[in-house]
Amino acid sequence: MPQLDTSTWFTTIMTMLPTLYLIMQLKLLNTNYYQPPLTKNSNLLSHKTHWQPKWTKICLPPSQPQRS
Repeated sequence: MPQLDTSTWFTTIMTMLPTLYLIMQLKLLNTNYYQPPLTKNSNLLSHKTHWQPKWTKICLPPSQPQRS
């Protein structure tokens, strides 16, 4: 039964490691990561509306009928 020739294993493994590293770097370079939303300063936001920016009271109808 012949012996397994392991003389080239070291060279194969040592060339495989940088190759895998480069492949992973190239894959990570093309990956789009989630960007967190930018914080907005409320003082800089201005809405052009035709109404006054103030609180209004909303009157809802009574939830139960009124008894006489």
